[in-house]
Amino acid sequence: MKRPFAATVWREGTWYVSQCLELDVASQGETEEEALSNLKEALELHFEPPQATRPPEVRMIEAEVGAA
Repeated sequence: MKRPFAATVWREGTWYVSQCLELDVASQGETEEEALSNLKEALELHFEPPQATRPPEVRMIEAEVGAA
């Protein structure tokens, strides 16, 4: 099944960065076309079912988010 996704592409230094606007998925490439192609591959991998050989370990971390 194919589904359309909105994406943006911009240049950062010598790389082009592509980002899906609906999901937290991004990629990069040396050209705009390569960045979009890599984003397409990243989206396809994002929707593949997980194939973990063992359950992932869940950890808790703390981050400072306000003024001290």
